[in-house]
Amino acid sequence: MIHIPLVRQGPLRALAVRAAAAFVLVLLTVGVVYADRDGYRDVDQDGLTLLDSFYYAVVSLSTTGYGDITPFTPQARLVNIMVITPARVLFLIILVGTTLEVLTEQYRNTLRVSRWRRKLKDHVIVCGYGTKGRSAVTALLENGLDKSRIVVVESREVALRQAAADGLVAIEGNATRSAVLNEAHVKSCKSVIIATDTDEASVLISLTVRQLTGGQVRIIAAVREQENAALLKQSGAHHVVVSSSTAGRLLGLTTTAPPLIDVVEDLLTPGQGMALAMRSAERTEVGRRPRELDTLVVALIRRGKVVPLGGEAAVAIETGDMLVYIRNEDSPANGVVV
Repeated sequence: MIHIPLVRQGPLRALAVRAAAAFVLVLLTVGVVYADRDGYRDVDQDGLTLLDSFYYAVVSLSTTGYGDITPFTPQARLVNIMVITPARVLFLIILVGTTLEVLTEQYRNTLRVSRWRRKLKDHVIVCGYGTKGRSAVTALLENGLDKSRIVVVESREVALRQAAADGLVAIEGNATRSAVLNEAHVKSCKSVIIATDTDEASVLISLTVRQLTGGQVRIIAAVREQENAALLKQSGAHHVVVSSSTAGRLLGLTTTAPPLIDVVEDLLTPGQGMALAMRSAERTEVGRRPRELDTLVVALIRRGKVVPLGGEAAVAIETGDMLVYIRNEDSPANGVVV
């Protein structure tokens, strides 16, 4: 099931508003009839009580009209023409309008899903919307990726509601199933981020994605244990992040060199201080050493591999190289934030 984020009030609230409007209309009609109760008569020629007024208002607004209570004075008939009849029409509009709105909403949702399917291309699929999945989505949005190009695959209802509240398209189902991934158009996506709670699920999702896409889609996965990283790469993942070992290194770094952890947090926290960024090498920079540039280059990526900048061998920038550098968040970005 595909959950398209809505920008309108919930169905329960809409029904409550309509029910309240219908109830208020009934009360107003009862008040009008009861105020002019001397102009009405029933089959027993008795006067109208408050209960009779409620009865007459309900059967009149619902167009049932048993005829056991009728207006017989000119004044009461004029009130029926000027007040009761318009109220009857309005009451029907409220009832019929609720049904029409439900049908219209279903049709509108079908159109939204159809339109979303036609436009979906070069998107990013996030399998799992827990802490890691939400952080990954935040990073994607900070790098300028539009929300419409992010698809969340999740089986937990709470996480699905959270994704919809965040304005993301969410597909309900298990990401290990081919049918669910095909629903997310995995064959036409740009990359798949695997952020599940278990390493076993991550391995199975990676295998399924590789089988469906023939290895043409980039897979980025997170695992808890270091020993499962190699298995995940064999399953088809291009990049693997070991959450437990990374957290352990940060804990050790905080213990031995506390100021360094502040620098790492500054680099990973968007919107303030310093940030890691990546850009293509410019034509004027080809042939020069990375250390000679005005920007602080910390890594050089050539044909998908990191080239060491240290050592005795001098590294010169070549055409097509990617430069990873540190920039100030207050300055305009010239590349993609890492």
